[in-house]
Parts: sequence; C-alpha cells; structure tokens
Amino acid sequence: MTAPAVRHIRLVTEIPGPRSRELLARRDAAVVAGLGRATPIAIASGSGALVTDVDGNTLIDFVSGIGTLAVGHCPPEVVQAIQQQAEQLIHLSALVGTYEPYVALCERLNALAPISEPCKTLLANSGAEGVENAIKFARAATGRPAIIVFDGAYHGRTLLTLSLTSRTYFKKKFGPFAPEIYRAPFPYAYRMGVSEEEAVEQCWAAFERMQIAGVDPETVAAVLIEPVQGEGGFIPVPVEFMRRLRQFCDRNGSLLIVDEVQSGFGRTGTLFAIEQFGVEPDIIVAAKSIAAGMPLAATIGRARVMDKAHYGGVGGTYGGNPLACVAALATLEIVERERLVERAHIIGRRIRDRLEPLLADDSLDPLVGDVRGLGAMIGIELVKDRRKRTPAAAEEVLAILGRALERGVLAMRAGLYVNCIRLLVPLVITDDQLDEGLDVLIGAMRG
Repeated sequence: MTAPAVRHIRLVTEIPGPRSRELLARRDAAVVAGLGRATPIAIASGSGALVTDVDGNTLIDFVSGIGTLAVGHCPPEVVQAIQQQAEQLIHLSALVGTYEPYVALCERLNALAPISEPCKTLLANSGAEGVENAIKFARAATGRPAIIVFDGAYHGRTLLTLSLTSRTYFKKKFGPFAPEIYRAPFPYAYRMGVSEEEAVEQCWAAFERMQIAGVDPETVAAVLIEPVQGEGGFIPVPVEFMRRLRQFCDRNGSLLIVDEVQSGFGRTGTLFAIEQFGVEPDIIVAAKSIAAGMPLAATIGRARVMDKAHYGGVGGTYGGNPLACVAALATLEIVERERLVERAHIIGRRIRDRLEPLLADDSLDPLVGDVRGLGAMIGIELVKDRRKRTPAAAEEVLAILGRALERGVLAMRAGLYVNCIRLLVPLVITDDQLDEGLDVLIGAMRG
C-alpha cells in the first residue's frame, strides 16, 4: 500500500492573515507607492521551496524571488559561507583593494562561460547594472553608439535599461529616454498566429528592412537579446533567429549580448540558456540565481572586448561585495553537486505533463492557449478565445493567482498583456512539493 503524500502547505489563518495585513499597512505608510508587490502577504522565513509567513502559514513558492532562488531559500552552505565571510570582511570595494572571493568568482565564471576564447568578468549589484555595463563594454569595444533590442524585451528599470525595455507600462512618466536604441520585432510565433518558421522569416525581413529604414548598421555596437524573454512572456528565441543574429553581428562587426539575468544558472536546463542555441555570445549578463538571493550580477565576455573600457571607467562601490561573492561560489557548488541543471529538465517535463492537457480543456475560463519555455522556465498563456488568441484580461489572471495564494501557492504574472503565469520553481523543489503546488494552481485555474 502506497503511503499518502505528505502535505507541505499548512494554512492556519486566512491569506493574508492579520499580521500580514498589519505589516502591509505599515509598508503602505512608509514605502513609496510606486514599488509594486505581487502578493498581499509578509514572509518571515523560507527553506528550500517553502516559505512561512508572519502568521505561521507555510506556502509553496513558485516564484523563487522572481527566479533568484534556483538553489532554494536559505541553503545551509550559502548561509554558512556568508556567516564565515562576515566574520572576516564584510566590505572593502574592489575599487579600493582586492579580496579573494571577487577574484575566485570571476575565475570560475570565466571558465564556465560558453565562449571559446579567454574571458573576463565585472561584478555588479543587479541585473540592470550588469546590462548597463554590457552596453558600455560594447560601445567602448566597437566605437559605435547604436543598440538593437526587441519587442517584448525587459532589461531593467534604471533609465538606460528602461530605454532598452519594451513594455510601456514600466516607462510611464520617466522619459525622455536614452538615445540610439532601436527596437526590432521579436518572433513570438504564438501571438503572431503563424508557425515558428514563418515568424522567423517575417521578423528577419523586418530586421533587414530596419537596417535601411531605421538604423545604419555601421553604427550598431551590439544586438541585445534574452534567450528566453522573461517579463515578455517566457518566450524562447527560435534557434534559427539566434543563428542569424550571430551571423549579422559577425558580418557587421557588432557584438551579440545575451541577457541571462532570469534564464541563467541552470534554470533552462543548461547553466546558461544560450548553450542550447548553437551560437556563442560576445557578452553574457547573469544575475538573479547567481548568488542565492544576495545582490550580485556578472557581466562576462571576451577578454579582448572587456578590456576596451578605459581604466577606472567601470565599477561601483558595492559591486562584487565579499558576502555576495562567497554566496555565489557556494551556489555554484550546490548547482553542480545536486545536478540542478539536469533537475531543471525533469521539473520542466513534470510541469508540462500536468499543464499541456489543459490546452484541450474547454471548461476553463480563461482558457490555456499556450504552454512554453525551456527547462524549468515555463510560461502559461491564458486567452479568452483559442482561435483568435485574445489575451485574457489582467483581472482574470489576478483572480487565478489570488485563489492559488489563498490555497497556499505563490505564483506571478508575466507577458506584454500580463495574461501569462510564470513558473520559476526552486530547482531543489521535491516531486511531492511540485505536484502539490501544481494541484493547487490547476485547481485555481478551474475556479
């Protein structure tokens, strides 16, 4: 006789509970209104794929700090590494002096980067800062100003990265934006209503026309792209499109920059998602799961490119803080020891096996129109009409996520029309936890 599965969700109050509501009221009074929040709960602690709120409710986390916690909440090795480092050196600044964790991490990342020539790395605090550094390196190396980005792209919320980002919602009231940024169509086959091959051909024709009608290719320093669009709706770039971008950059003397802030560090089933596309980038930007929740980003690239920035032209006070560096080194050890890159494939297949049958379920409202992604980076696109592919209303998606939260699962939206549910489960999640969380999420989609 099979033993019943252990329940991991434990609800002792309504969601949100009274203590969460109290802390949220304090937040509303003390914190700027422009800082969004996806849920109305306050978290006290976390372990692995579980979080416990201030009211004592334990929930399953399908958000992972927006993809930051591939190794889960508070992995003991990372906690220990931070504690030991804090006893020796909390801060110095790489602009002032040198410390072992910074150099060791850069050496490790240079060796891991899927680039077949010597690499160098600059550490920073956030994904947006890492992207800005990539742009600076590209412009310094090429002597050119223009950057090509794509519809649906998300690269951050600083002024430059907002200029690179596509969705207008994030940009309200913050202009004028940085110049010399040119936006090309992205081959989003599902929303275009065509096959992937047709999407590639249509968008490539537009890309080529752009070089005549939009930007002189001789001014293009770099093409910046997410191998899997994150905020745009978890859309993998077609391999053929990425291959053509690489050919364009080679022919044109431009650089290919891949933004792996969300897709990196094992999330998609390879350490970096770009490894699945058969091309090499010139620069990679990594962040989020690089350091188990510590603020850290890395801009990794060909040494001959990265060394073009002038002495003193890059860096920051806190970039590559010793605590963040040792957290990243410990995170890499966990990823390798626990074989989390391989685990991402297993998780992704298990999620798809549960979600793909919903593509034929007409009883749902809204309907599941598409399930897509790479590895354990999975998006669900919700629609009102499968034939017309009309995006589900934002309120309908919020209602689903609200029901899931009330029943013990944290999940979050994505997509240009915010009609997608993004799944970014910790790669250390157990099968029982994953199945229990999916039961709740699918139940919430049913009502």
